[in-house]
Amino acid sequence: MSKTTQAPKALRGVGNFIDDRFHLAKTGEKNLRKVFPNHWSFMLGEIALYSFIILLVSGVFLTLWFKPSMVEVIYDGSYERLQGVPMSEAYASTLFIDFEVRGGFLVRQIHHWAALIFVASLVVHMLRVFFTGAFRKPREINWLIGVAIFMLAMIEGLFGYSLPDDLPSGMGVRILQGVILAVPLVGTYISMFLFGGEFPGEDIITRLYMLHVLAIPALLLGLIVAHFMILWHQKHTQYPGPGRTDKTVVGTPMFPGFAVKAGGFFFFTFAVIAGLSAFVQINPIHLFGPFTPTSITSGLQPDWYMGFMEGALRIFPNWFDFSIFGYAVPMGVLVPGLGIMGVVFGGLALWPFIEQWITGDKRARNVADRPRNAPVRTGVGVAMITFYGLCWLAGSNDILSETFSINLYLTTYIFRVLVILGPIVAFMVTKRICLGLQRRDRDTLEHGYESGTIRQLPSGEFIEVHKESSEETTDVLASKPVITSTALADEVDDKGVENPAARKGKGRLRRALAHWYTKDNVSFEGVEPHSGHHLHHSKDVEKESAAH
Repeated sequence: MSKTTQAPKALRGVGNFIDDRFHLAKTGEKNLRKVFPNHWSFMLGEIALYSFIILLVSGVFLTLWFKPSMVEVIYDGSYERLQGVPMSEAYASTLFIDFEVRGGFLVRQIHHWAALIFVASLVVHMLRVFFTGAFRKPREINWLIGVAIFMLAMIEGLFGYSLPDDLPSGMGVRILQGVILAVPLVGTYISMFLFGGEFPGEDIITRLYMLHVLAIPALLLGLIVAHFMILWHQKHTQYPGPGRTDKTVVGTPMFPGFAVKAGGFFFFTFAVIAGLSAFVQINPIHLFGPFTPTSITSGLQPDWYMGFMEGALRIFPNWFDFSIFGYAVPMGVLVPGLGIMGVVFGGLALWPFIEQWITGDKRARNVADRPRNAPVRTGVGVAMITFYGLCWLAGSNDILSETFSINLYLTTYIFRVLVILGPIVAFMVTKRICLGLQRRDRDTLEHGYESGTIRQLPSGEFIEVHKESSEETTDVLASKPVITSTALADEVDDKGVENPAARKGKGRLRRALAHWYTKDNVSFEGVEPHSGHHLHHSKDVEKESAAH
C-alpha cells in the first residue's frame, strides 16, 4: 500500500493562509503546467536573460569601488609602470579594482564578457525571430520591445566601455562627440551640455555613470519584464511538426521539466562567462594608460557591436558635405554615425508591418516558418548581415592594410564597393538557395527519400527505391505556407474591372512589392505526400506491379 507524501504541516498552513486570501492555488498550478516548446534555438533568449542577471550582480560589485570622477590625481598604486602618472580618479579607481581588490580584476572581466555575450545573444535571438517570422501577429509589440532592448543594450555597452577613462575608451568618447557635433544646428549645444564645456570637460564620466548604472538598466529591466510577461501570455512560437498548429502547443511543462532545464542552463552560461573571464583577457586598460586628448594609438577597435559604426565612419566619403545658411552639414559623419543606425533600427522596427502590408496577411501565427519557405525575408536578413559584417570588417582596415601589405586607401575603396554590391549578391544567392531547397523538399514530399536500395526492373534497368519519410518529416515538409498577397488578388474584380485603389501610387507600389515578394516561389499545392515504397519510373513500375 503506497503512502501519499504531503508537505510539512507548517508549510501547508502557510499555503492555505495565502490561498484563502489571494486564491493563487489554481492560477499557480495552471502557470506551472504551462507548456514550452522543445528546441535549442529557444534558449538563445535565455542566454540574454542570464547574461543580464550576471551583468547586474557584477556591476553592483564594481560600483563599490569605482569613482566616477574626472578630477586629476597622481597614481601611487601597486601597478609600478603607471606610478607617478597623472590620471583621472575614474581610471585610478579602475586600476585599484584590478590590482588591489581581491578578485576585482576577475569580476571586471566577468562584467565585460557578460556584456559582450548579452548583446551577441540578443542579436542571434532576434535573427532567429526574424528568419522564422516569429514577429508576426500577435507578436509585433514584443518585437518592438526587443528592438528597443537591443538599441539600449548597445548604448549601455558604449557608456560602460567609456567609464574607465583609459586611452581606447577616451578615443571612443571622442568619436561620440564628433558624431554629436555633426547634428545640424543643435550639435554644438548638445556637446557642450553633455561634456560640461569643451571636450573632454569634467562632467562626462559622471553623467555616463549615472546613465550606465541607473537610467538605462532601469529601462532595460522594465522592458525585459514586459517582454517576458507578453511572452508568457502569448506563448512561444513553435516549429512545424506532428500535432503542432496555431492553436496547439507541443512541449515540456514549466514545472518541473522546463524549470530544471532553465536553471541548469543558467549555471552553464555563468560557467562559460567565468571561464572566458579567467583564461581570456579582454580590455587590459593598464596596458594602454589614461586618456589624454593629445594621445592616440592604432590597432584598436571598439567592442564588436559598435565596430560596424566605426567601419562606416572610416569608409563613407565626404563628397556629400554641404553648408546651408552658414551651417556646415558634414554628411561624411552624420550619415554613417546616425543615419545608418537609424536605417538599421528603423528597418527592424518597421519590418513586421511592412511585410504585413505587402502580403495582407493579418492572421495570428503561432507556428514558425522555416527560413527556406520565406525566401525574400531570408534574403533580406542575409543581406543585412552581410552589410553589417562588411562595415564591421571595414573598422579594421588599418590592421588589414598592415597585415596583408595593402594600401590603406585601396582597402577603403574596396569596402566602399563591397558594402553596396555585397548585400545585393547575398540577397540573390540566398534567395536562389532557398528556392532550390524548396524544390528538394517538394520532391522529397512527393517521392520520398532515396533509400540506397537498387532494384532491377524486368526491362533490365536499375532503379533506386524511394522510401516513405517519417511522420515528423512529412508534417514539416507539408507545413509550407502558400505565399501570396491580397494586393495581387485585388487587381481586378469578378467582372474584370481594375480596382481603382490599385491604380494609385500606393496601390502600384504595394502591387510591385507583392509581385517581388511572391514571384518564383515554389508551390506545394496538389502535392500528395509519398506513402509506401516507390520506384522512380512510373511506366516500368506499373508493368512490374501488373506482373506481380
